[in-house]
Amino acid sequence: MTFSIIARCPASGQFGAAVSSSSPAVAARCIRARARVGAAVSQNITDPALGPAILDAMAAGRTPAQALASLSDRPHISYRQLMALDASHAPAVFTGSDALGRLASAQGEHASCAGNMLATLDVPAAMLSAFERAQGSLAERLMQALLAGQAAGGEEGPVHSAGLLVYGDLDWPIVDLRMDWVESCPVETLYEAWKVYEPQVQDYITRAADPRAAPSFGVPGNP
Repeated sequence: MTFSIIARCPASGQFGAAVSSSSPAVAARCIRARARVGAAVSQNITDPALGPAILDAMAAGRTPAQALASLSDRPHISYRQLMALDASHAPAVFTGSDALGRLASAQGEHASCAGNMLATLDVPAAMLSAFERAQGSLAERLMQALLAGQAAGGEEGPVHSAGLLVYGDLDWPIVDLRMDWVESCPVETLYEAWKVYEPQVQDYITRAADPRAAPSFGVPGNP
């Protein structure tokens, strides 16, 4: 019921993820990242506890592949589709034997894409290709991948939610945007939200670090 990407940016040290699904609030359950650790996805018949477990394993020194392998004894693991990525090792993907629908994944040097109940098997490869061609920030490249996945067919049925998550070197996400339920075109709507937020990312970081240096919000009451 989902197609997603996790990726890193070696130049900035950022980790991030983007996802879309026919289910409501997909990003709330499926995508996770952590500063200085990596990114993780738990999707298909989702267990939201698995994303943090993957990040904990990588924080303890396991590679992405080892982190996924460490979950092999979890109940109902055969129903899950998982991805993991850290700062230096190859990304890893696990798709259980009971995962639903048309399943595919694609792995690159700095990103991994996966999906289930897909319209075509080409969706993850299209996402990875778009990410690798894209320019700009990690968030922008993640969004280009998600848009490409939708354009390649996306999920077999209509999607209704989407999310974008990016961590830098802070302990909170510098980008965390979600469309939890949109009747149609959640990926495109998410991209519109990102383009509004994009020029303000550093402003919000500055406001957290030193309010004395914070730029105006430019709204009534804060000229």
